[in-house]
Amino acid sequence: MTTEEQLLEQVAGAGASGAEGPAGGPARRATAQRQLMRQELASAAMELFAGQGYEETTVDQIAAAAGVARRTFFRYFRSKEEAIFPDHDDTLVRVADLLASAEPAEHPLDVVCRGIKEVLRMYAATPSVSVARYRLIRQVPTLREREIAVVARYERLFTRYLLGRFDTDQGDDAMLAEVSAAAVVAAHNHVLRRWLRAGGRGEVETQLDHAFEAIRRTFWGDLTTKRSALPLAPSASSSGEIVIAVTRTDAPLDEVMASIRTALTRPDES
Repeated sequence: MTTEEQLLEQVAGAGASGAEGPAGGPARRATAQRQLMRQELASAAMELFAGQGYEETTVDQIAAAAGVARRTFFRYFRSKEEAIFPDHDDTLVRVADLLASAEPAEHPLDVVCRGIKEVLRMYAATPSVSVARYRLIRQVPTLREREIAVVARYERLFTRYLLGRFDTDQGDDAMLAEVSAAAVVAAHNHVLRRWLRAGGRGEVETQLDHAFEAIRRTFWGDLTTKRSALPLAPSASSSGEIVIAVTRTDAPLDEVMASIRTALTRPDES
């Protein structure tokens, strides 16, 4: 089973177990050392790609620039193109953990939006590297294809999570899971590319939040009402009365709000 398949299984079984993964000093140190070496190899690769071109750079050159042997390079990456995306495997794990540990009361679409923010933060953590990588990817079709494959992993992860949170895996629910996952990823990609084209300047998380709101208004108004984990609480009027508004469970949000407003503003019956 591949790493991605294991993560998909983890998300599909989210909430089934409260057990935490193994922890310990030695394991954490080993993980940190592995991440450091991956970053050093990736940095060496980026410098060589920028200086002499992607096609002209060899794995031997990358390893030598990082001060390690060729075989050491292949312990961390399967190819030189993989060295362009050193953080995605770790980020995919973090996103899967976030989905699996989300509170049941939180709307699943909000959870997915939080998940894709982890990807955005990965890029935003090193703006100069991210911008240089973006420019390189635009010049090399092979890397562009690799980037598309990497992004598809997140979309599959989100789709599997949403299928597990919606009522069924058939009919509209399956369609909504796929469309919602694709919309979140598309919004992220649009905001990220605009930020990268601007040289990594600007409040990119704020821009992504704005994009999410636009998607919610366009696609998820009635879905938010239908899937809400918490029922609407009864409201008290200024005189202490309880006001009850009745509406269909599948009614659009604006229709629900109109019913509430009507109930709250009805004339006194005395």
